[in-house]
This record gives sequence, C-alpha cells and structure tokens, in this order.
Amino acid sequence: MQARTFTESGRRAQIVTAAIEVISEVGFAKASFSRIAKHAGLSSTGMISYHFAGKDDLLAACVAEIEEVTGGFMGPRIDAAEGHVAQLRAYVESNVALVGEHPAAVRALIDIVKNGAAQSAAVNGRLALFEEHFRTGQAAGVFRPFDTRTVAIAFTTGLDAVVATAAAAVPEPTELARLGRELADLYVRATAPDPEGDSA
Repeated sequence: MQARTFTESGRRAQIVTAAIEVISEVGFAKASFSRIAKHAGLSSTGMISYHFAGKDDLLAACVAEIEEVTGGFMGPRIDAAEGHVAQLRAYVESNVALVGEHPAAVRALIDIVKNGAAQSAAVNGRLALFEEHFRTGQAAGVFRPFDTRTVAIAFTTGLDAVVATAAAAVPEPTELARLGRELADLYVRATAPDPEGDSA
C-alpha cells in the first residue's frame, strides 16, 4: 500500500510538472490533456483523468505547486532581511531573480492568472500584504507619508510588468540581477522619508 501510494503521488507530481511546462511553452489555451500527456511521457490522457477531476483541478494543482516553489525561493530571502526597507528590497530582487531560477513556473502562473483559469491566493493577497507593510513602515518612520493603497497598486503593477517582460525572454543572470537592483532602488527611493528641511 505504501509503495502504491508513493507511485501515485509521484505520477501526480509528474503530471503537474508537465502541465506547468506545457502551459509555459504554448499557453493555457493550447495546453490540452493530450499535449500534457505526451510531454509527461504517458501513453494516454486516461492517467491524467485518473488523478484529476478535470482541467480546473489540474490547474489548481499547478498553481499550488508554483506557489510552493515561489515561496521556497523568495521566502528565505525576505525573512533574512531586517527591517521594512530591506524586506521591500528583498521582495523585489528575489521576485525578479525567480525568473532566472524557475522561468517555466513564472510564465505558467502569469498565463493562468491572466486568463482567469485559476486563482492564486499568493497573487491575490499581495495588495493587502503590501498595504500593511507600508503602513507599519510609515508608523516606524522608515517610509514617507503616502496613500498605501495607491502605492501598493503601483508597486505590484510595476513589478509584474518587469517580471513578465523578463520571463518572456530571460536575460543573462547578471542582467537579471541588475534589473532587480534597479527596480528595488526605484521603490526604495520613492518610499523613503523626505530629508529634513526639504519642503513639499
């Protein structure tokens, strides 16, 4: 029983990985079960139907896997940063760096979310997360006064644009690192307190 469970779990993971790679290559709309089965080395689509109730179920599993990969990559880098400003920088730089480490996962998630094929709790929860981060940073005096909702929207929109552009044609590692630093610098400067004595 344990061996069978392990085999079925491994097969399910194999299908999810294949689905993510197919979506990243041809897009959600063209990611048919037959394409996924062929990519996974399966003899038929029946094995996919055995493990997943339908395409929505498979897509939900893909999103869950991508969120786990994303969290595993970005989480330690953000947690290691001390203070609001350092964490803001770590979030931006690690999100851009994620493109180089897991390009297929990033492209697949972008396409899935863009087409409304499945929901991502991590993506949907970012605005509230950033608003709270900016509010507590303002209370600590490390961010200047601004409307946290507006800045959170601008932050996510700009970051998403850079990530999507990089994912479409992944730059060399040094260039990708430069993009992350440049964008992080921009956000840090934009949210920094005004120097004493400056007038609005």
